[in-house]
Amino acid sequence: MEYLLFICTDPEGEQPAPDDLTIEQWGADVDARGIWRHGDRLRPVEAATTVRRRGDRVVLTDGPFAETREQIAGYDVIEAADLDEALAVAAAHPMARAGRIEVRPVWPLDAGD
Repeated sequence: MEYLLFICTDPEGEQPAPDDLTIEQWGADVDARGIWRHGDRLRPVEAATTVRRRGDRVVLTDGPFAETREQIAGYDVIEAADLDEALAVAAAHPMARAGRIEVRPVWPLDAGD
């Protein structure tokens, strides 16, 4: 099953521990295991535009859809056997300590449920 990892900043995050993986090591590990599908960084929230349709109007707003101290800084899509494996992969990501990682199963449109 595919899982989306939202890589988020956190003002209360910690500095890396000596045995933590670097982002390059984490990426090499998940790539070598064949579970990484794709991912990338995102530009800062100042580059975001939120789009809404209300009636016949399209409403554009500069910035993210939610005002929060945390920001989505990037994403990764992984293929994991189950949620436990996806959570273990996310826990090894450097941003699990420095920020936060939200893990969500991908829900394909043709899944029917």
